[in-house]
Amino acid sequence: MIKKVDLSPLEETIRYTFKNKSLLLLAVTHSSFANENKAGKNGNNERLEFLGDAVLEITISDYLYHEYPSYNEGKLTRLRSSLVCEYTLAICARDINLGDYLRLSKGEDLTGGRERDSILSDTFEALIGAIYLDGGIKEASVFIHDHLLKDVEDKQLFYDAKTILQEKVQANGSNLHYFLTGESGPDHNKEFTVAVHIDGILYGEGTGKTKKGAEQIAAYQAILKLKNQ
Repeated sequence: MIKKVDLSPLEETIRYTFKNKSLLLLAVTHSSFANENKAGKNGNNERLEFLGDAVLEITISDYLYHEYPSYNEGKLTRLRSSLVCEYTLAICARDINLGDYLRLSKGEDLTGGRERDSILSDTFEALIGAIYLDGGIKEASVFIHDHLLKDVEDKQLFYDAKTILQEKVQANGSNLHYFLTGESGPDHNKEFTVAVHIDGILYGEGTGKTKKGAEQIAAYQAILKLKNQ
């Protein structure tokens, strides 16, 4: 028997109540769960993720166009990229405790799927897609503004983290090094862990689907640590 999930606390957190509860249930259903329970090829959140990605892009593009009138196309594109990258969306998903409501296979759950950036970011986009289908573009836009666009500057800092950290370290005459400290997962879905050291001292660590992505997360953690010193 499939265990039922009470999604009403999630609705309270995001301040949106679904008319069609099945859309919300589908949004939190990972493909591993659907496969394990023989729910069919469309019994997971991948189609909603596809839709949510499009809604997210147009909403953010519209916001940035009006809020940053002095930015040229290149700066707008970089800023938008910082807002829709996997790490940023995963942070937003954690802010609403989305991982607590995920329907995962037993294996995916046991191997840390509820905290995996890729799964959290995909589910966040699926949730946007579900809100769009249930309440239209206005409700989806409200959700995106409330849970993603509330701290644009911090998210931009993450996207430019490696460059910003490099400049800070060079200005202080220090040495910066990234070290690959771990690899996990099958070849088609590897995760890399990277540590960043400044003058031989560990300042940050990050895990991502690419070495570059892991370095970016590690650099962001290092910047936050430097700001707090």
